Amino acid sequence: MNFFKKIFSSEKKETLDKGLEKSKTSFFTKLTKAVAGKSKVDEEVLDNLEEILVSSDVGVNTTLKIIKRIEERVAEDKYVGTDELNKILREEIAGLLSENNTEDQTEFVIPKGPKPYVIMVVGVNGVGKTTTIGKLAMQLKKSGYKVVLGAADTFRAAAIDQLQIWADRCDVPIVKQSMGSDPASVAFDTLQSAVTQGADVVIIDTAGRLHNKVNLMNELTKVKRVMQKVTVDAPHEVLLVLDGSTGQNAFEQAKHFTVATEVTALAVTKLDGTAKGGVVIGISDQFQIPVRYIGVGEGIHDLQVFNKVEFVDSFFK
Repeated sequence: MNFFKKIFSSEKKETLDKGLEKSKTSFFTKLTKAVAGKSKVDEEVLDNLEEILVSSDVGVNTTLKIIKRIEERVAEDKYVGTDELNKILREEIAGLLSENNTEDQTEFVIPKGPKPYVIMVVGVNGVGKTTTIGKLAMQLKKSGYKVVLGAADTFRAAAIDQLQIWADRCDVPIVKQSMGSDPASVAFDTLQSAVTQGADVVIIDTAGRLHNKVNLMNELTKVKRVMQKVTVDAPHEVLLVLDGSTGQNAFEQAKHFTVATEVTALAVTKLDGTAKGGVVIGISDQFQIPVRYIGVGEGIHDLQVFNKVEFVDSFFK
């Protein structure tokens, strides 16, 4: 099962390696201690590994799945040396991630089909939602797509201003109204404008208040319903942005949004400043939602398409 051939360009790979450096170092410091003086993977090593994975924010349930997979390998091979543990971890976690429809992308592309392709972006304030939208718009434009942004987070003037800055930076059109206006109305205008302009992709920013589930559900449902008056099957993707550096808190946010709306993809940001990179593995597995993008730095090119093989390879190097 050799997943691990070179997929990313060396430049992209370096960015990913650098972004996951803290998570990797923290994980391996613990792993080295756990296998010190041991030559084979036994029950004690697996117990230690379980603790390490949980403390790396992989999450309890996902950790148990990984341990079970490794136990089966150990039972099958009779003798597994501790020096092989990295390789087995990489293979088993990549295998686990392939069970939740994570497609391995290498470039920023949108599925073929009717245009415009509509991405509705959800997530709480402070997770890097607007920045992710800006970087995504930039990357999609670079890939040759015509992009339109919609500022439907009308509760914060700062959100509208911030999206405007990104629109200027990327040189893409933005549709916005004044603060406090109806988000659904902004979404409607954005789609109409995109259709008129013959745009390929529409990215809609939505409110980032963590309000109660019913209000959130009502608001997002209304935005969807109004968009469907223009484009019948919109949105084609509901992208939930999570801050990877918050670890377990990201799980809670994912729970909140998956109850309120049908989330179809994840973007996990701020992985470069944290040792909690394991959260990507846990959230994707627990919610069975594919990770589409990860943020591994401040720069525009530090938003990467998620590729499980490259991610696992960089994490367990």
